[in-house]
Amino acid sequence: MPEAPDLVVIREYLLTRLIGGEFRGVTERKPLVLRNMLDVDFASDLVGRRVESIERYGKLLLFGLSGGRELIVSPMLTGALMWCEPATRVMASTIFIFDMKSGQQLRYIDQKKMGQVYYLSPDQRSEIVRLENQGPDVFDEQLSFDEFLLGLKPFRGEVKGVITRGQLVSGIGNAYADEILHDAMVYPFKKVTRLSDDEKARVHKSIYSVTQSAVEVLRERVGDQIHRKIRDFLSVHGKKNEKCPRCGGSVTVITANRRETSYCRTCQPGSLFDR
Repeated sequence: MPEAPDLVVIREYLLTRLIGGEFRGVTERKPLVLRNMLDVDFASDLVGRRVESIERYGKLLLFGLSGGRELIVSPMLTGALMWCEPATRVMASTIFIFDMKSGQQLRYIDQKKMGQVYYLSPDQRSEIVRLENQGPDVFDEQLSFDEFLLGLKPFRGEVKGVITRGQLVSGIGNAYADEILHDAMVYPFKKVTRLSDDEKARVHKSIYSVTQSAVEVLRERVGDQIHRKIRDFLSVHGKKNEKCPRCGGSVTVITANRRETSYCRTCQPGSLFDR
């Protein structure tokens, strides 16, 4: 899943290439991903519109178009954007091909077709639950520790689930939640009601430090391959049986709550039977 650090870099890349660009046409290869919220034909209505702004909120990219239109991309698990020449091989997972007047193409690819591409007017944003039901963005002004504690109060679940839900701080998904909790040395399945004050303070700090550090790495490494998810620099996520960079122990990866969680049993002690 592209998360806030990925999308920060993708947005920066597209800002210098898409702003002012005009849509010449669109090919809908698998249109079920489209959520057309307007009583118009998507393809014909899009032609001739210019990209006037690109915003990011949480794990969504919002393209402001001329004439009172917006294109909002929610990549979900496997969605990604690709900027390329028309001669570039079309992947089987390609959903949309947007032809730009510049001669370049913007493509949306999604292997599992779990993402959504919304076409709407700006006054319809409130109808998109994934956009409206979110807390402050992780790259907005940092929550104070007191604000963070206040935001935690309504929750009773496991700390990783609270972080990824997005209502406390938006933009963090499975990969960076693993990294944040490893950095904070907190067991990912521990109930937030059982976190010590010191653990809460470490999680609060790590939410911002880990994501900011990731952006710095991604800015150096993504280049023009914005459709690639670069994860090899992460400390524990997806590193089953590899050495923990902090203690040298073995990284554990288990599947629980329908997702994989990576952590170090030594640095993040805990048990699924004692939460």
